[in-house]
Amino acid sequence: MSKPFSALGISAPILKALSELNIVEPTEIQQKTIPLLLAETHDLVGLAKTGTGKTAAFGLPLLQLINTESPIVQAIILVPTRELGQQIFRNLEDFGKHIPNISIASTCGGIPIKPQIERLTQPTHIVVATPGRLIDLIQRKAIDLKQTQYLVLDEADEMVSILKESLDEIVAELPKKHRTLLFSATLPGTIKQLIQNYLDKNVVQVSANMETVGNQGIDHEYIVVDPIEKLDVLMHFLNSKEGERGIIFCKTKAAVNKLAKNLAINRFSSGALHGSLSQGIRDRIMEQFREGHINILVATDLAARGIDVKEISYVVNYHLPDTYENYVHRSGRTARAGAKGLSLTVLQEEETIEIPEFEKELGIKFTQFQKPSVVSLEENNTLLWAKQIFKTKPNQEISADLKTKVKTVFHHLTKDELIEKLLANYVLQNKIDIVEKPVKKFKK
Repeated sequence: MSKPFSALGISAPILKALSELNIVEPTEIQQKTIPLLLAETHDLVGLAKTGTGKTAAFGLPLLQLINTESPIVQAIILVPTRELGQQIFRNLEDFGKHIPNISIASTCGGIPIKPQIERLTQPTHIVVATPGRLIDLIQRKAIDLKQTQYLVLDEADEMVSILKESLDEIVAELPKKHRTLLFSATLPGTIKQLIQNYLDKNVVQVSANMETVGNQGIDHEYIVVDPIEKLDVLMHFLNSKEGERGIIFCKTKAAVNKLAKNLAINRFSSGALHGSLSQGIRDRIMEQFREGHINILVATDLAARGIDVKEISYVVNYHLPDTYENYVHRSGRTARAGAKGLSLTVLQEEETIEIPEFEKELGIKFTQFQKPSVVSLEENNTLLWAKQIFKTKPNQEISADLKTKVKTVFHHLTKDELIEKLLANYVLQNKIDIVEKPVKKFKK
């Protein structure tokens, strides 16, 4: 049985906030990390899959270690994307709401820098930042890190290329004696090199098993389709999940835009998210998704980090991810905080050879998702057509005279008769076969 947060050394103000957030039981990475960060002074590497509570694993002890009577920046948390930065900032504010005078700032790229510079003129203890924006603030002399004690590199495996270019400049601003806490879902060679170059030789490594609270509830499934039916199969699946929230991942921005357009045409409650959209649009889409105003997010891997919405019931890999790490981060968007979830990968026949490799590398097991029949797909498309008609707004530019003439054509039909005729016309126009055929019964 796991220890409660109080047994890990967490202080009363933070325990109160956790209780109000209904966070009761520490995850494995939290149990292993929190006591070490509170009691020791060494560098630390934390390995755990996405969705296992890494933010609280470093955030709770950091909040407790801050000296709120000193107005200086004492901790820097570097993140790969603004979305993840905003998520961590909100989490820390929630965790620390009962700590008197604690001050946390978010200084991520993609939005104007002047308000952030203004914010940093006030007492600030913890800064959440993207590497590029932090360097910009350093160069403008807008932030002083000369007494910063903690440097956190979160989702480090996603920041490797950025950190290679910028970490020297950031570390040069820190005092020689500081603690570096590196958290990652995977440990590729580039991260090992980073650890060797920037962390103390006595660094302590902690890891949580693959089967963690955040990932054990995921069903990994795949479905094999022909390219021509891929969209129809996806829409059939989405209709079966009506009212539930999910994320569909595509490889490219162009694919995201194309799929999002098709879903919009078919009246699915969806939005697109990728790096070429302005930060304002990305924020608005994320807010709509988080608040439940849209149910489906179509995204590139950029969005795999920083989306922490507990009620995501499924993830669809519309294109197979390029790396095993990306699969981990995509699928980790569902089954958050102990819930159940589905990660469905859409494949063409020639891609199925990849499945055993993913299973072996990630220690997971895929099952095959049954493809709907041709008749079932056609029935689903007919329902989508009906929904399109239902959700179409009346055209006010059509003349009243023409409307009257059309009404005259249909005036003698009942509602049921009109629907019958519309359906028959749809079937005829689309040359589909959704008519139930009588089943012949044979005597033994």
